[in-house]
Amino acid sequence: MGKRIRLFGTAAVLAIAISGPATADCYDILGCTDRNLFSRHFHDYLAAPHPDGPNCQFLWEMRNGILAERGYCFHTARGKAHFGNEGCRYDDADSVPLSSIERSNIATIARAERVKGCR
Repeated sequence: MGKRIRLFGTAAVLAIAISGPATADCYDILGCTDRNLFSRHFHDYLAAPHPDGPNCQFLWEMRNGILAERGYCFHTARGKAHFGNEGCRYDDADSVPLSSIERSNIATIARAERVKGCR
């Protein structure tokens, strides 16, 4: 009986793991884009940016990755090249259906980009 339960448990984990793509990106220190408030983790970084902290490219990818996950259609060459527009549904970033946590994370990342002087 114990072996059958263990096999079922393993099969269930595998089924969940391969059932489809994840809908959010997760980062070791910051958490996941759809369920953690980055502002808690970025607080110290925003107060005094550390040279070893996230660089501008990484911040740009994080911010735009949230929009890409939710179907934003990129208009810039950079956005199209990095994320593509396959399956996109929203031309206006303000119309992308985001949770309040995702909107807060985008705002926090944008603040970090401004503090760092990203273009």
